[in-house]
Amino acid sequence: MLNHTRKIKEIYEDIQRRLYYMIPEKWEALYLYSSILDVPDKEGKTGELFFYYIPKGIFKKKPVNVYEVPAKFNLDETLYLKLVQLLYAKIKELRREFQKTEKDEIWTNLTMSIQNSKFKVEYDYSDLNNNMFTSYERHVIWRYENLGIGEEQGSKEEKEILKTYKMGIKSLARKEYYDAGIYIRDIENVIAYSTENYANEYETEDEREMIEDKKVEKKHRNQLLLSQEEVKRMKNNNLNSNR
Repeated sequence: MLNHTRKIKEIYEDIQRRLYYMIPEKWEALYLYSSILDVPDKEGKTGELFFYYIPKGIFKKKPVNVYEVPAKFNLDETLYLKLVQLLYAKIKELRREFQKTEKDEIWTNLTMSIQNSKFKVEYDYSDLNNNMFTSYERHVIWRYENLGIGEEQGSKEEKEILKTYKMGIKSLARKEYYDAGIYIRDIENVIAYSTENYANEYETEDEREMIEDKKVEKKHRNQLLLSQEEVKRMKNNNLNSNR
């Protein structure tokens, strides 16, 4: 059982504030995925982050990918991607806090959701370094499980990925869950503020060092860290298009 300390709950609230801030329109549901991989013989960690939100409306709306937001709302892409990097740094901070009490095993990826004033987190302990699916394939599977984007809406390659997934053996990896109410009030969105001022206000020392050491490149628009082969595949299949 995960130990949710006061510090961890504070990080949850900070993540919620960042998410509310980064969506410049009214929405009814949000789903976020992030992974942190401990890579042997390499310094630091690699991983990925993406989230989708469902705009509020009378009719059913299509999910919007976080990486589509700058173009959709005419925002400065560089500053917005900086906010994405800061959000990912906060996810890494969350994992470090859990490592203080979870000595034997630590989660590798998580899925967060906000819907109907409820905040939920699913922690997954799968060994992603030895997973049968690539990062791109896991993205396709995650969208299917959480957003309902199935074979009928995907490319030929995505259909094959989901077909393989459905025929395969489901993971037996350990999972932990957390859910709580949303108590944040009066959060304004990114349009109302300067993204640069917001980022500076909420950066920790570690986050500022990360921003200085690592610039966000446009080739990483689909996920934070991808191989060149996966980036090319995503572009070819237009994974981030609004369907």
